[in-house]
Amino acid sequence: MTVTTKRVGTALIVTLDNAPVNAIGQAMRQGLIDVLTGIGSETGLTRVILTGAGRAFAAGADAREFDADPIEPHLPDVVAQIEACEVPWVAAINGVALGGGCELALACRYRIAAPGVSIGLPEVTLGVVPGAGGTQRLPRLIGLRRALEMIATGKPVTAQQAEAIGLIDGIADDPVAMAQYLDIGTLELAERICDLPAPAPNEQAIADARALAAKKSAGQIAPLRAIDLVELTSAASMTDGLSRERETFLDLRTGDQARALRHIFFAERAAKPPNWLQAQAPALDQVAVVGGGTMGAGIAYALLNAGLRVVLLEVDQEAVDRARINVNKIVDASLKRGLIDQAGAEDRQSRLTLSDDFQAASGAGLAIEAAFESMEVKRSVFTALEQALPRDAILATNTSYLDINEIASGVSDPSRVLGLHFFAPAHIMKLLEIVRAQATSETALAVGYALAKTLRKVPVLAGVCDGFIGNRILQRYREAADTVFMDGSTPWEVDEAMVAFGYAMGPYEAQDLSGLDIAHANRRRQDATRDPNRRYIPIADRMVELGKLGRKTGAGWYRYPGGNGKVDDPIVADLAVEEAHFAGISRVDYSEPEIEERLVLAMINEAADILHEGIAQNARDIDLVTVFGYGFPRWRGGLMHYADQLGVPQIVQRLEVFAQEDPLVWRVSQTLLDCVEQGISLAQYRGSDR
Repeated sequence: MTVTTKRVGTALIVTLDNAPVNAIGQAMRQGLIDVLTGIGSETGLTRVILTGAGRAFAAGADAREFDADPIEPHLPDVVAQIEACEVPWVAAINGVALGGGCELALACRYRIAAPGVSIGLPEVTLGVVPGAGGTQRLPRLIGLRRALEMIATGKPVTAQQAEAIGLIDGIADDPVAMAQYLDIGTLELAERICDLPAPAPNEQAIADARALAAKKSAGQIAPLRAIDLVELTSAASMTDGLSRERETFLDLRTGDQARALRHIFFAERAAKPPNWLQAQAPALDQVAVVGGGTMGAGIAYALLNAGLRVVLLEVDQEAVDRARINVNKIVDASLKRGLIDQAGAEDRQSRLTLSDDFQAASGAGLAIEAAFESMEVKRSVFTALEQALPRDAILATNTSYLDINEIASGVSDPSRVLGLHFFAPAHIMKLLEIVRAQATSETALAVGYALAKTLRKVPVLAGVCDGFIGNRILQRYREAADTVFMDGSTPWEVDEAMVAFGYAMGPYEAQDLSGLDIAHANRRRQDATRDPNRRYIPIADRMVELGKLGRKTGAGWYRYPGGNGKVDDPIVADLAVEEAHFAGISRVDYSEPEIEERLVLAMINEAADILHEGIAQNARDIDLVTVFGYGFPRWRGGLMHYADQLGVPQIVQRLEVFAQEDPLVWRVSQTLLDCVEQGISLAQYRGSDR
């Protein structure tokens, strides 16, 4: 049973029990209706106390039901009956109360929460709006501006914040006990939210919410529709508002954006060790990090945040001092943002050791190398780690491109070696590519997955190739962008097209942020193995020759006068015209949709090759990599989900047209051809499971 009841004196305690998070599915809704139906037979009842089993009150509706037709009883009807019940209901919010859970609480006359619980309406993050009265009841309870802050962004509040804004009536360590001892007078005076007056209009709050949605949720439908519904509460009746809300919810739940966001929601939760991985990871207490630059310091701080002891190793005392400065910068930034307090900062510092002696890490069960991207450097680091660490310690490299098999070949037991590819900033970005080399043991992989769980990162298993999953797709993305640039566009036109598609920034602005010298060094590494028949675009090399390395030099693809915002640089546009002239190319004028199509199809085709080669296990993993590591718009569901929305046959048709321009670069992936032949989607494609 997903709803249980217990009579205690004059109180009926109703417990939502659907592990792990008490999702509100059809069985739970029916259980609540049954409770409501049976209340009339209860004598001497003064209150009904609604709470949750385990650590959750209720974490919202069961999203798995959204792809099917709504099933009775509907949550709005359950909420309405709770609100109308003659016996007052009290929400004893013992744990997280999100979405439908929050709406159930709003139906109650009185709300008590345990300290630190989260309460909110995050529906817009799944491409819908609250569907059981949230947009109409919350503004009446806490006012228009505060309701907009919660509903249009989807951000929850803590119990303390909820009490401050009037969302709950009190905080108690045991909210059920407090609910039992509330005096009858308090309950009788508590008003139903539906009887509260409509909130006063607030045009400025509405305008601010729209501006924030345009900035933070560009391209997304649900936040703007949610703002419309909240605005409606000032002018419409409760009945009309609830009707409009339900209509909007049902319309959005079957839309492409909601489906895409649900896909990523479930994909993230399915990012776990594969079924064939049976090894158990040994417990980790101390981890060594080699290299205290930006990446190494970020990795070290992520480990410290997870409560681990960290030894940060460098080559000499001067480098140790620089590493200490880098870590301290992150600590100071976290303090300023309120992410940690002074005690938390001191605790992290107490668990950090910095040294230029590798023996300082002799007790580490895992080492993560984040040194300079050079095979010679990395192999020397692994030799030193092998000498200093226990024989069963796992040795990981954070390399972005280098061959992990070659790195492992210099270790006496290469089964200890794997890749743990973090993304900058490592203490913030959620993706962790776990790279399996030829000899990597299952124990080493288990350690990688265990670390991802400890760090609360999204793990994706990848095979060894140049760039693994994400950087390999990124390389093709940039190559396609450079080709479009040289053949007829400008960097700002390319960037504008991809921002319109849903990226936070385009490929050229992103390169300016990271530095053009980084990509230049990678191109030089590839010179010896580059296919001479593959077209090479030299514009970026000329940029480096001119010293235009990005933001750090004040000029890259854009100019940054005074260190402020970017401005277009006509010199850069002229470089493309020159190079096209030298190559005998007649430039064309690409439209925004044409730019978007070329760059996106280039990525899809490359990703399909990655599937065919077994570098990625499935299309879902590529979606996770592109969303969590490379800024692909989450509301499009990831690269491969979006490809399936376009349709594989249509993609193949367009790629064949592009292949007439360049048969090598636009060669259609065998995976796409196989999908067309078999009549399946990329999501259904199955290569090797190991």
